[in-house]
Amino acid sequence: MTMRSGFVCFLCAVAAVSLAAQDRSYGRSVVSTPYGIVATTWVQASQAGARILEQGGSAIDAAIAANAVLNVSEPMTNGMGGDLFAIYWDAKSGKLYGLNASGWAPQALTIDHLKAKGTTSMPQTGIDSVTVPGMVDGWTKLHDRWGKLPWRELFQPAIFYADHGVPVPEMIHDYWAPLDTELRANAESRRVFLPNDKVPTTGQLFFDPELANTLRLIADHGEDAFYKGAIAQAILKTSAEQGGTMTADDLAQYSAEWVEPIHTTYRDWTVYELPPNGDGMAALEMLNIMEQFPPDPAGPHSPGELHTRIEAMKLAYADVKNYDGDPRFSKIPVDQLLSKSFAATRAKAIDPAKANCTVAPGALSGSDTTYLTVVDSDGNILSFIQSNYSSFGSGIAVDGMGFVLQNRGGLFSLNPQSPNALAGRKRPLHTIIPGFMQRGDEHIGFGIMGGWNQPLAHAQFVSNFVDYHLNIQAAMEEPRFTVNAKLGCNIVIESRVTQASIDTLTKMGHQLEVRKEYTTAMGRGQVVLHNSATGINYGASDPRADGAAIPELPKFPGAQY
Repeated sequence: MTMRSGFVCFLCAVAAVSLAAQDRSYGRSVVSTPYGIVATTWVQASQAGARILEQGGSAIDAAIAANAVLNVSEPMTNGMGGDLFAIYWDAKSGKLYGLNASGWAPQALTIDHLKAKGTTSMPQTGIDSVTVPGMVDGWTKLHDRWGKLPWRELFQPAIFYADHGVPVPEMIHDYWAPLDTELRANAESRRVFLPNDKVPTTGQLFFDPELANTLRLIADHGEDAFYKGAIAQAILKTSAEQGGTMTADDLAQYSAEWVEPIHTTYRDWTVYELPPNGDGMAALEMLNIMEQFPPDPAGPHSPGELHTRIEAMKLAYADVKNYDGDPRFSKIPVDQLLSKSFAATRAKAIDPAKANCTVAPGALSGSDTTYLTVVDSDGNILSFIQSNYSSFGSGIAVDGMGFVLQNRGGLFSLNPQSPNALAGRKRPLHTIIPGFMQRGDEHIGFGIMGGWNQPLAHAQFVSNFVDYHLNIQAAMEEPRFTVNAKLGCNIVIESRVTQASIDTLTKMGHQLEVRKEYTTAMGRGQVVLHNSATGINYGASDPRADGAAIPELPKFPGAQY
């Protein structure tokens, strides 16, 4: 071999190694830092949260600031008229805390009340779909317990953006555009959210000065402004004008609730969700069923693996829809539904070669949302989710306040025998769920929003990470499937799943609606990971959204701030 040919071979070998190292099936790199990370669906919201961390704020402070900014930039998905749930991991004590800040139905909103109006099914929009918003009380309880910065400081970024405008992100525009007709049904919604009487274009500055003033009231007077003061009066006036039932007591007596997270083990990881009235137990049951089968060596979007996941999802969803509700009104059989023996029994219903199009709940003995997560430099993790339920919730904007009321009451049942039957001061079944998982020194806050998509998206993420050893960014980006409104064997799936897998699944009886490579139908997720042995934090953000995982910057010596 000549020197020249040997050198060429060397270059080829180096190039092959370099290309192999650079080739990967996901688009973004994991963010890593010994400092804090804020991961949200809008870059500027993540930046606002990171700035709060840089000012000495806690993970709670950063999340509240980021969520308030998202109230401005994503008014259809989240806002003060909605609810929130949170899981907080305290790094020093190793203890996990849960907060259920979902609101209850007005006392007079009952099945009999709706029947007297001739209503035969639970309204999905309008004033009778509105429940008391829990978000502001949720913010307050979190800040009272773990906040470091003064309450007022947390709202200044959101007030600035509401006053000075936010350029509408491309995916948020895509949520906004189909809602033109719905927004016109309510004069206040039309005025606020159709500037110049049309949906704002991508990149157009959207201003919400009334929301800026509402945020100032919250910043200056705390939650009393919302539940007893000027904002409460505006909510009650709006409700009365729409023929609603909400009273001053419904607002003033509301309180979010501290709850104990529920959990299961998946392989050698412990995965946590919040208890009912949320549907996080569907994610845990789905994982328990999936655990009865070995991971398919062909990979996470092989037909065998996808078939197992899809069938496990159907079984878990049938159970949660049949048995879930507000535990203050009905006994919810969480322990039975999450037992390994129940999962083993349910798993026997899965035919490895054929899709099941009609799934009944197991026999027992005895929409639109925003998710964000924060890890601070001490390793504390907040997994946080907040929602209006459907896009722009009930469709009813509060007069002069710049936000809409949620339609979470639409999830109640009018069947008196259901554990989720409508009743005054009762909380409906909820679809928004924050997630958390840990093993040894690794602790992960994660969530993937999107209505009934959430439990199955959680289970897919956990399996991608645990079974296939993908990093948190790759596990989030991996092609997913989700539920179809038609139910049965109808499944929505991303086109990045190979055609061979799609063809095989179709032959097994799955009826697939194939969407583009990255569709928001799969939900939009965020993840942070803290390694307590190394002190390094990691963050990832779903490319199905307009956001990013933004790290806190340290204070650089000699820098002028």
